[in-house]
Amino acid sequence: MKWIGWMVFMLAVVMGHPVLAEDLNVEAFQVKTTKDLIVLCDTSSDEPLYAAAIHFCHGYLVGAYHYHEASIAGPNPERIVCLPEVRPTRSETVENFVQWAKAHPEYWDELPLETEFRFLTETFPCSE
Repeated sequence: MKWIGWMVFMLAVVMGHPVLAEDLNVEAFQVKTTKDLIVLCDTSSDEPLYAAAIHFCHGYLVGAYHYHEASIAGPNPERIVCLPEVRPTRSETVENFVQWAKAHPEYWDELPLETEFRFLTETFPCSE
């Protein structure tokens, strides 16, 4: 049941924000740039590659974040992202990332990993 709710939510998000859909193609899955990732994350539900694009988007973003978490798991971690005690859902965070990235086209040609962490450090900064 959770899966259906998640898919309905994502459908609403994607349909409400059609941008860059004309750029969706198999090459976008190489995710060479932030624009490629945003194209995948913002895919319209009527696209033939919709399911693959949305799942790739979430997988990429979550995988990068998990790598970061693993890298700071040892002693004396140097956190650059500090999530609040009440964490936003993954879907909320992905939607916020997409909106943030759309508002920052100056980063569209950068590596998506760099742009993801620009967003995260700006949205969830660590206070000293």
